[in-house]
Amino acid sequence: MSYSVKEVFYSLQGEGFHSGRPSIFCRMSKCNLWTGREEDRADAVCQFCDTDFIGTDGQNGGRFANAEALCQHLLQFWPADSEEHPFVVLTGGEPLLQVDQELVDALHRHNFEIAIETNGTKTAPEEIDWICVSPKANAPLILDSGNELKLVYPQPELMPEKVEELNFEHFYLQPMDDADPKITESNIRQAVQYCLDHPQWKLSLQTHKLLGID
Repeated sequence: MSYSVKEVFYSLQGEGFHSGRPSIFCRMSKCNLWTGREEDRADAVCQFCDTDFIGTDGQNGGRFANAEALCQHLLQFWPADSEEHPFVVLTGGEPLLQVDQELVDALHRHNFEIAIETNGTKTAPEEIDWICVSPKANAPLILDSGNELKLVYPQPELMPEKVEELNFEHFYLQPMDDADPKITESNIRQAVQYCLDHPQWKLSLQTHKLLGID
């Protein structure tokens, strides 16, 4: 299978459980909840996405003929003198439109630790090391267990109580970002209060935006 990748970069994970961890980010092209085009946003299942995942023209993006070719590309971004196993975050768009067992097995052969960030509408290959599901309102939730559930908040049609019984190790609320800073600020306050009232949930902030890094 070939793989279409929008961009690859090395940075710190900014969200959730692994926040602050050095990571290779591999953003796969395409999503099944939005085309990525502004003219289609109003009709999309997920209308609040702020990510460009169209095509393969981002930094270090491209089309890779097979899993080995993509692995070799990713290995370039991990510090050569590091004794730590490379940590890759497969994200999107929706990575499970492309990530298959062949890619997972190839990454493990090269000693990668694999994390995936998915909307949960597709099943996952076996032996992914860290599964983070971010469910979206009005989308089917097929992948209903994993390591981390990260809910963008608030989604009036998908509030935390609807997913709090699912089989995840960690539960995070991530305040919804908005073009209007006052709305973003309000969402943060609401998320903080919800976590205080419901200690099962932890707050996830997009710290990479606060730090001004990718």
